[in-house]
Amino acid sequence: MTAKDELLNAGAREHKAFHEALRGLNEEQMTEVWLGTWSVKDIVAHMSGWHREMGAALERIARGERPIPEGVRYDDVDAWNAGFAAAARDAKVADVLLEFDKSHASFMHVAATVSAERYQPGKTAYKIVDLNSAHHYKEHGDQIRAWRTTRGI
Repeated sequence: MTAKDELLNAGAREHKAFHEALRGLNEEQMTEVWLGTWSVKDIVAHMSGWHREMGAALERIARGERPIPEGVRYDDVDAWNAGFAAAARDAKVADVLLEFDKSHASFMHVAATVSAERYQPGKTAYKIVDLNSAHHYKEHGDQIRAWRTTRGI
């Protein structure tokens, strides 16, 4: 199995595990603020935002271009995160969850189009896919599971 296959499989597994962390939460629980200023809904919305943003970066890599367009910077991750969450503030929870699954599927589809040579640990494509799928899903899934435990949910 190639590094690319392992990475894409890890993303699929952690996506499923993330959904398990959400299983059974109702609308009120999904919108309760508990992680700083964020709810589960906000967590999900910001992950979708990164899928869309980094999916475009992977498309550029697949075409042999620079992943980040001229003039765009990701230095202030907190500002990007806040923007992604704010964009979904008025959306229904069901719509945010649907967008998460759609954006995940699109992100993984684009990731699959990038050549296997680009998926060596430390390379840009590898980092983009790891940080915006398996790693991201596990990080936030663990936080949600811990919150659920403290709340007895």
